[in-house]
Amino acid sequence: MNRLTAVLLLAGAFQATPAALAADVVGNPAAAPSKIEMCIGCHAIPGYKATFPEVFPVPKIGGQSAKYIEAALKGYQKGDRKHPSMQGIAVSLSDQDIADIAAYYAKQK
Repeated sequence: MNRLTAVLLLAGAFQATPAALAADVVGNPAAAPSKIEMCIGCHAIPGYKATFPEVFPVPKIGGQSAKYIEAALKGYQKGDRKHPSMQGIAVSLSDQDIADIAAYYAKQK
């Protein structure tokens, strides 16, 4: 193998690594209790309505699909979903935090 081929193969391996690592994140519901404190204030109150930025019913997240919760939180992180409070919370979460929270709420009824 020539030197250029080796460099190109090595560069390709480094590019694939972050995506491969992100795919390996597995949610642990047991790790979530210390991470859901910010969720409980709105999402754990039956019939709760938030008033910022406008009045709206807060959705129940217990029992939702883990994939849905992960997608929603990542959408808030990226700015695809618009809600100032949720965006502020989501940007503070790591991929592992999101997976743990999603796994926790997916097991709720």
